[in-house]
Amino acid sequence: MSRLKVVQVDDQVTLKRSVDEGTDEQWQAVQSILQDVQKRGDKAVADYTDKFDGVRPSPVQVSGEEVERAYENFATADLQIIRDAIANLRDFHERQVQQSWFTTKQDGTLLGQKVTPLDAAGVYVPGGTAIYPSSILMNVIPAQVAGVERIAMVSPPDEKGCLADSVLVTAAELGVKEIYKIGGAQAIGALAYGTETIDPVDKIVGPGNIFVALAKRAVFGTVDIDMIAGPSEIVVLADESAKPTYIAADLLSQAEHDPMSSAVLVTSSKRLAEEVAEEVDRQLETLPRRDVAEASIKNYGAAYVTSTWQEAIDTVNTLAPEHLEIMTNDPMKELGSIRHAGAIFLGEHSSEPVGDYFAGPNHVLPTNGTARFSSPLNVEDFTKKSSVISYSQEAIQNNGEAIARFARLEGLDAHARAVEKRLGDQDE
Repeated sequence: MSRLKVVQVDDQVTLKRSVDEGTDEQWQAVQSILQDVQKRGDKAVADYTDKFDGVRPSPVQVSGEEVERAYENFATADLQIIRDAIANLRDFHERQVQQSWFTTKQDGTLLGQKVTPLDAAGVYVPGGTAIYPSSILMNVIPAQVAGVERIAMVSPPDEKGCLADSVLVTAAELGVKEIYKIGGAQAIGALAYGTETIDPVDKIVGPGNIFVALAKRAVFGTVDIDMIAGPSEIVVLADESAKPTYIAADLLSQAEHDPMSSAVLVTSSKRLAEEVAEEVDRQLETLPRRDVAEASIKNYGAAYVTSTWQEAIDTVNTLAPEHLEIMTNDPMKELGSIRHAGAIFLGEHSSEPVGDYFAGPNHVLPTNGTARFSSPLNVEDFTKKSSVISYSQEAIQNNGEAIARFARLEGLDAHARAVEKRLGDQDE
């Protein structure tokens, strides 16, 4: 029997999602760490790095010599791939830049919006047993394109107190010079509150484990954060023209991330659903991360079969997935019907990993159904907007009485008087 459940849909479905809100013990541990970092600064960060990572890097900031050694160990072919990916991402994100704007009226009124980049951003890059240079690209490039002048990057060190060559080279290729060998909740605290070595930032972005996620949630308000991301999700919307081998491979590409990842097929073809389920079984047999992917497919995977194609579209919009692949005879035709998805991949050649690493769009995407109201990480996330208002003498004369009357509707007489003082001055 297939590990991918084939389910006939009679009504709208709800994606079985795995959301880790953290235990009381984890919340208490994170709060304790953050308070300690606020109080003891560098010493607390070093102590927790020693406790959780088994090392005490000294110095904690990556040196130029470490970066040079990383380049010496890094393959030329891999370096070119990194550079090509950077070019693609910069080109895409530069198209997102918003300009300040102003408009005027005949009475001398000037109104506008001033767009200003944040002063400093902190980027958390998962590390230790895993290596994620793509995470550096996705979080640093939109900040740089926005005009953020200072970017501080943190990442957990390995057992030798070092960061991976690919991490250092990728950061160096982007021009990031402020790199710290720290991770966990203590790194989030250092970025949010500052220490003797690390100045505080305005926003913290980047994924991490449950302790990092809880720490980001706890410091929100002191600084801004990107999002609290859940396990990865993929939904494939397919008709009978789609290849089962492609669909199965793409479902497994997300299932191998985490036992709590979700991989779902939505189709109006029961035959396709059954063929994909069989193909998932076949491909699982030779997958190196089989145990992880199998747990994901078993607990959070499904092939939903709808009675009509419109029901399939409606199901996708209800699920609001992080990644949506459309494998149909005419995928562009379906694009207009999709309202809720983090990233949309059109056609059989647009496999999800294309967006993960290389194409240009950001892979930091809304999960857990939040694509209903939120967007991928983008340049605008690293800017803030100020409204600009300038009233002339003529404008205040023309509108002052109405403004004062509006203020008194709310019982705020001082507001009204602040305007009327100016009207009186003009009468004199």
